[in-house]
Amino acid sequence: MTLPVQPVILAGGYGTRLWPMSRKLLPKQFLPLVSAQTMLQETVARAQCLRNARPPLVVVSEEHRFLAAEQLRAMGAEGATLLLEPAGRGTAPAAALACLSAIEHDPNAIVLLLAADHLIADANRFLECVTVAVGLAQDGGLVTFGMQPDGPATGYGYVVRGEPLGAGFRVRQFVEKPDAARAAQLIGAGGVYWNSGMLVFAAATYMAELAKHRPDIAAAVRKAWDMRSSDLDFIRPGRDAFLACPQDSVDYAVMERTANAVVVPGDFGWSDLGSWDTLWEAGRKDDRGNVAVGDTQLLETRDSYVRAESRLVTVLGLDNAVVVETSDAVLVASREHAQRVKEIVARLADEKRSEYLSHDRVYRPWGYYESVDAGSRYQVKRIVVNPGQALSLQMHQRRAEHWVVVSGTARVTRGEEVLTLSENQSTFIPVGTKHRLENPGGAPLQIIEVQSGDYLGEDDIVRFEDGYGRR
Repeated sequence: MTLPVQPVILAGGYGTRLWPMSRKLLPKQFLPLVSAQTMLQETVARAQCLRNARPPLVVVSEEHRFLAAEQLRAMGAEGATLLLEPAGRGTAPAAALACLSAIEHDPNAIVLLLAADHLIADANRFLECVTVAVGLAQDGGLVTFGMQPDGPATGYGYVVRGEPLGAGFRVRQFVEKPDAARAAQLIGAGGVYWNSGMLVFAAATYMAELAKHRPDIAAAVRKAWDMRSSDLDFIRPGRDAFLACPQDSVDYAVMERTANAVVVPGDFGWSDLGSWDTLWEAGRKDDRGNVAVGDTQLLETRDSYVRAESRLVTVLGLDNAVVVETSDAVLVASREHAQRVKEIVARLADEKRSEYLSHDRVYRPWGYYESVDAGSRYQVKRIVVNPGQALSLQMHQRRAEHWVVVSGTARVTRGEEVLTLSENQSTFIPVGTKHRLENPGGAPLQIIEVQSGDYLGEDDIVRFEDGYGRR
């Protein structure tokens, strides 16, 4: 590998088919689904193993920026860059933003484009395949990795290979998510792979092909990049210019139109973990074919995925089932309908149910809070503030708050006063009073907050100062 490789990790999206674990404010790429690390952390760790690799560049939505930053910090991913999308516009514009950033550092940059939610079983073999793909990309190829199908799956796109090209093959045809009969026909004909969606190309080559086939996207992204600004550790493209960009995927915008598409067979154990059924397929099964996570008891149950997050879950007499429990929701489904979970999420969103949006625990850049109890005019939360962090200086117009320190040390701004509170001490914040909560200590600060008032929504916040650039 002669040139430095720029790993680019696409960490947008909401993973609705993995509800109730994946929520709008905490989607699957930020969850530890198959190990102690989150999917984003596992992807970054693989990319860091590349020889001669640059620090990763992560493309993420604005609303998930602090989640991504904290997870990168926690794993020691020094030098990582975060590119913020004001809104999702598909993978084609996201990849273009990343390419323009890479070209700033090196006009000959080779980009390794990865999704943040893929499972790779054999990391060493993956790196070997990347090395092959980089060589083909240096010769002008736009390289995708093709996975050997183990059946006529309908949830993946297919790549039909053409003539050999070095250690890969030219792409003869892309087939987007065929039905079962067409998928079986493709597999029977041979020379076909599942399209993994992971790509390697020269950044300049991708931008040239995008300008050729989708000049509207290329122009909009260049305008957004030219209007970029930096904020803390984040790079923000011009908001209005990016929002005006058409939506499209890399596959539709470039790969299915270019004459330079190449496929490298990848035999490294890949899954996109797009549904509970794929998590069952990827998981370690017992002698009855079950994958069980957490505190579970299964009796006369076969070929099922059962996950308990906060309490004991027992399953009796079910086959080919999915049972997933969180502190505020439970999903029970047949595995054959696992792809349809997103329909439930859409219904919850239409009904404005909070369960589609977030868990009981909600992460913020300073730490997190979780609901303990709630009624018509009151709400109780447990708030944890990380060492050295602080909430914004703010005011509420319709609620008062009573804070009790459970552990740690709190510095409290209340109007013109500044108080220091320790364990078992408390304070009251009247309606309309400016206030701030800080943790000046070296250990997490934990408080219990009791809110009271005629409206307790999170949008009843007037911010005056904020260390995280929030409005």
